[in-house]
Amino acid sequence: MAEPVAETDLKQTPLHDLHVELGARMVPFAGYAMPVQYKAGIMAEHQQTRTKAGLFDVSHMGQAFLIGPDHETTARALEALTPSNFVELGLGRQRYTVLLNDEGGIIDDLMVTRSVSEEDDGRLMLVVNASRKDVDYAHFRARLPENVRLEVVEDRALIAVQGPEAVAAVAAHAPKAAELAFMAASSMEFDGIDCHIARAGYTGEDGVEMSVPAGAAEAIARALLADDRVEPIGLGARDSLRLEAGLCLYGHDIDEMTSPVEGAITFCMQKRRREEGGFPGAERIQRELAEGPGRVRVGLRLDGKAPAREGAEIALVDGPVIGTVTSGGFAPTVGAPIAMGYVPAEHAAVGTALELVVRGRRLPATVANMPFVPNRYYRKPKA
Repeated sequence: MAEPVAETDLKQTPLHDLHVELGARMVPFAGYAMPVQYKAGIMAEHQQTRTKAGLFDVSHMGQAFLIGPDHETTARALEALTPSNFVELGLGRQRYTVLLNDEGGIIDDLMVTRSVSEEDDGRLMLVVNASRKDVDYAHFRARLPENVRLEVVEDRALIAVQGPEAVAAVAAHAPKAAELAFMAASSMEFDGIDCHIARAGYTGEDGVEMSVPAGAAEAIARALLADDRVEPIGLGARDSLRLEAGLCLYGHDIDEMTSPVEGAITFCMQKRRREEGGFPGAERIQRELAEGPGRVRVGLRLDGKAPAREGAEIALVDGPVIGTVTSGGFAPTVGAPIAMGYVPAEHAAVGTALELVVRGRRLPATVANMPFVPNRYYRKPKA
């Protein structure tokens, strides 16, 4: 068992003092002191994000750039490590992808953004998981060609503002934010401060993620929190929101043993890459695409009010154990407990009756469609 991390050993984000001032309960997370909740509590923070807007400090995430002589060179270098199409990624567009090991397992999932400017078009911006930063950076450095380099960014904070009123709140300070389509990004000014803003997030709601200078992060956060539509949100509600949205948490729902097909995230693989291959673990992944995987991530709705947490066993009704829950909890918007986990493909059909074993009790559950709460990502009206 690992030794507990001493509070003095934890890193702090540029918003740490603001969290403390706002009454956050701070906990260790991925080597950082992070707010798990504020005074209102997780349930209220969850509902705030679903109905108005929530501000999340995600500065613990890793920010970096891949830099090459031109877009195609940099994109090809990234395609050699991931199964996504980056050569054809448009200017100012963002894409979700996974970094793969040689067996087709997922080293990490990450966001990649192409510069909006043709003058700066050999750069791809990466945002990686906090717990995987060192692993990811080492992997890139070991496998990138000589003409493409990794540049890690240490002087930036990352702020997410999520919810149906999030973009309006941000656009009051950065008007160009309102013009962004879903999964588009651009450089712009927030009250005169240069920022990089992407219309994306991890809640299933409309919203943005803002890469800002570390020294300006507190001023930006305070400006947003002065808006009656915006409240601070901690890790607890972030987790319940992403669970309702059916989104994976690295190290829980996906890991180095999981393929993108098993993880049900094949949307990160565009047609050309599926057909051509040329990425690590392509033989396994293309076989699973053609024949189906042996197991697959599914959504689960439980009867009653008792939740099933990570590690709970999934069993056939009155039968043997066939899988494991990877994420689970009470879903405030659904008003019931939900979970995700892995089961053999033959038991993955929506509507399949199963049982989840919690403290020796078998709780009835049903395989359900994901997301559990409909996504409300913004789509620009067609002209």
